[in-house]
Amino acid sequence: MPHQHGSRGLDRRTNAANEPRRHYDSGGDMKPAGSFFWRKLDGPGHDSCRLFRLPNGWRLAGAAVFHEDNRPCHFQYEVVVDTAWRTRRAAVSGYLGNKEIRLKIAAAAAVRNRQWRVGDDIQKNLTGCVDVDLGFTPSTNLIVLNRLALAVGEYADAPAAYLKFPGMRFVTLPQTYHRIGATEYAYEAPTVGYAGTLQVLPSGAVAHYPKLFELYQSRPVT
Repeated sequence: MPHQHGSRGLDRRTNAANEPRRHYDSGGDMKPAGSFFWRKLDGPGHDSCRLFRLPNGWRLAGAAVFHEDNRPCHFQYEVVVDTAWRTRRAAVSGYLGNKEIRLKIAAAAAVRNRQWRVGDDIQKNLTGCVDVDLGFTPSTNLIVLNRLALAVGEYADAPAAYLKFPGMRFVTLPQTYHRIGATEYAYEAPTVGYAGTLQVLPSGAVAHYPKLFELYQSRPVT
């Protein structure tokens, strides 16, 4: 799910190194580059995340708490990307009603025709996807919008490895982004019947996701 024309995404310059594996944590001693807090528009709930700059990419870590179909839901999530904002791995843990959720997805080494490992198994139906889209949060749009770095008027297909909710399984989600203004993107995901104009901050974070989410507060990305 989802910047100024002169700001083609956040700074991608960095040195190659292996970052420490931290999961859904407070960031340790790392200072966040930005933070975001959304409220749901289609039911009770909130989502909050922080963005961390790594030696060789970026890390998004957050939590979503909401109520869906008479069930309480709480998910902690983490997405790690490389310097070009290509997703390397993601993880989700928490609960959906009385069901415990623990999911991990990681990209295979190849960039072309990339394959994805969900748990211990290669999931071939996700071949070719570059991004991971966690269906319960608007935060992962920030990643794809920085990766695409579209200029005003540009259009891109961006099929994603999509965590379908409430089924909590990964499927390929066809989706398109058309940057129609400095802060607006026409977004479509036809297989889930969604189309809308996203209002987006220069950081790539979605400020208004019609009928789904609205940004309540953010700390600018530095």
